Amino acid sequence: MCVFFEVVYSCSISSSGSISTSILVIQFAFNYLCNVIKDLPKDKKLILFDGVCNLCNASILYVIKHDKKDLFRYAPLQSEIGKQILEKFSIDPSKTDSIILFSNENGLSIKSSAALKVAKHLGFPRNLLAAFLIVPAFIRNWVYDYIAKNRYQWYGKKEECMIPTPELKAKFLD
Repeated sequence: MCVFFEVVYSCSISSSGSISTSILVIQFAFNYLCNVIKDLPKDKKLILFDGVCNLCNASILYVIKHDKKDLFRYAPLQSEIGKQILEKFSIDPSKTDSIILFSNENGLSIKSSAALKVAKHLGFPRNLLAAFLIVPAFIRNWVYDYIAKNRYQWYGKKEECMIPTPELKAKFLD
């Protein structure tokens, strides 16, 4: 069950001039998000990627090969779950040439932050790339955006999303 908490602070002044404050914790279900990612187990992270991009598909296959802890699940941005997450988080796919990493603990990461956070979980020596997270995001994303802008020209584009093999199908969310 997906449950989040909201803290509400209230302050009131009585007729005698005394001030009373209270903090209320109100539990509520963040239903729209939970419904979108209901197929994602709590201990997994979801990588959304451009399913027609050859570079992106090769990168996902690389992650699958090196994901020894079976931490990640995958979905193309063009899939139903990809479209729902983009809509729920108000992400314009025409303006976001990005992979998106979602986890229940950390929410969304995009662009270079997402890529480096994925690398952090892929074991030595790939996990050393996470050290680049100390570089300001606007610098990292400038490099990321340059590659993203040219990826179809450099690596090509498929007509439709990759269809996973039967053994990989369990790692992909529909």
